[in-house]
Amino acid sequence: MNCLIPSAVLAALLLAAPAQAQLSSNSDAPVEYAADTMEVFNTQCRWILQGRAEMLQADARLRAETIRMFRETKPGRPGGGADGGGCGELSRAEAEKDVYYVTPQRRVRGDTAVYDAAAETIVVSGDVIAIEGENVLSGSRMTINLKTGQGNLVGGAKGLGQTGRPRGVFYPKARAGAAQ
Repeated sequence: MNCLIPSAVLAALLLAAPAQAQLSSNSDAPVEYAADTMEVFNTQCRWILQGRAEMLQADARLRAETIRMFRETKPGRPGGGADGGGCGELSRAEAEKDVYYVTPQRRVRGDTAVYDAAAETIVVSGDVIAIEGENVLSGSRMTINLKTGQGNLVGGAKGLGQTGRPRGVFYPKARAGAAQ
């Protein structure tokens, strides 16, 4: 079952600038990588981070047991060299097992996540839970357009009373001067 999520909620969940891979809305901040092990395949422009893998930028963090990063290949230049040689910007990242995307305002959890820089989307799959303040969304797959903030939450079931449907709990903000 599909459920359109208000764009303001989804825009707040994940932010990224067009055509540039980033975890934080601060695109000038450096990206830090850490893991128990890191394999770099320069000729394939591919990295694999395993064991408590993390990507951090400014105040945003992507954490998973494994993160695979794929970088663009520059024409006419195979990868190589200390700086990745013929490899360009990050084009795709795949995170698996115990995936978390965290900023000071929100937390998104799932079993897997795929970031696609060209499509400007992130897809979090599995047992997805997104929390912002007290508000909670859950489903089996959340696709977010990072440019527009529009998203789609899908569950594994259809029909009233069925478990596995997309769900949300939203708390209204307290109005100034409202009686308590």
